[in-house]
Amino acid sequence: MNSHFKFTQKQRSGIFLLLLLIIIFQGVYFFVVPIAIGISSEDAVVNQKKFQLFQQEIDSLQLIEIENRKPKIYPFNPNYITDYKGYTLGMTNEEIDRLLKFRVQNKFVNSAKEFQNVTKVSDSFLNSISPYFKFPEWVTNPKPKSFTYLDNNAPKSYSEKIDLNTATVSQLRKVNGIGEKLSERIINYRNKFVGGFIADVQLQDIYGLTPEVIERVLNQFTVKTPRQIVKYNLNTVTRDELVIIQHIDYELAYEIIEQRTLREGYKTFEELTKVKGFPVNKIEIIKLYLTLD
Repeated sequence: MNSHFKFTQKQRSGIFLLLLLIIIFQGVYFFVVPIAIGISSEDAVVNQKKFQLFQQEIDSLQLIEIENRKPKIYPFNPNYITDYKGYTLGMTNEEIDRLLKFRVQNKFVNSAKEFQNVTKVSDSFLNSISPYFKFPEWVTNPKPKSFTYLDNNAPKSYSEKIDLNTATVSQLRKVNGIGEKLSERIINYRNKFVGGFIADVQLQDIYGLTPEVIERVLNQFTVKTPRQIVKYNLNTVTRDELVIIQHIDYELAYEIIEQRTLREGYKTFEELTKVKGFPVNKIEIIKLYLTLD
């Protein structure tokens, strides 16, 4: 042990010199170098604060980018949620299936609460998506009823019914299912022809009138003063006369006459349905203009 801790005069001088150099170099590192490159201790503190602010800015930009990458939710009608839409919203398969089963019955949800009752979604999920629900205006802002609907469950007799060729918009609007637009559409269609309707069946030509609504209309209205028209014999009518009839163009008129020749005349109107391109759903209207005499 003595041999390790005994030093000669020359060795002690060397050790002292080494310690002195270490102290000098440490002083240069901590004091001289920062001054040489223009960095003071205060600057170091300031730079540290700037670094922290810069790091916070980067963190906020990262959060914004993460938020931007999330799927955007736009206002939508919850009645038309598909499997994919429900999945992206975060609904379970069972919740989506409950909604689809409800909609198959031709029923609609008209509020966020009703949506929850049907789908059984949680309160937290409902609170997160219900702000995006967009229901039709007639649901969110229903107009006050200024008139009473006619009793459509009790069809009137012929004498009690109103003539369709003299009915007004306000009278038609009293039928359940006929609003302002449909009532005006009926009047506009009637006014296309001098004399108005020929028969009740022409209501089928008015866009937007379903069979159920037409039935309710005819419970209260009927054509009492039909428009006078010229009827053509199906077995002698010409092509130019046929094209005057609604729903018949030149091509169809040619096919009707061609089939008439092949059949050696038509025996019934139903034979027209065998003609190529014939609008079967319009045969009752076309028959108004034809005879078999």
